[in-house]
Amino acid sequence: MPIYEYACPDCGAQNEHMQKLADAPIAACPTCGSQKYFKKISAAGFALKGTGWYATDFKGGGSKPAETKKEADAKPAESPAAAPACGAGACAACTTD
Repeated sequence: MPIYEYACPDCGAQNEHMQKLADAPIAACPTCGSQKYFKKISAAGFALKGTGWYATDFKGGGSKPAETKKEADAKPAESPAAAPACGAGACAACTTD
């Protein structure tokens, strides 16, 4: 069951209430009885613990798994890198004066 935060602008009370998703919002402040009691918008808090997907896939930045033979056979052959354009400074002709 989610925990919702509520606030009352009249008395300044701030409370947390555990409610079902289908429950109607609480209309009256339990402290002063004001009808201006409203549900605040807040971020959900959760923790990824244990040996689940988070710990094994993203935590610690481990290395990639080795490629299987089927994956290697399925990849197209890589073409050699194209030669740089003249004047790029990559060949002897461009670097000698």
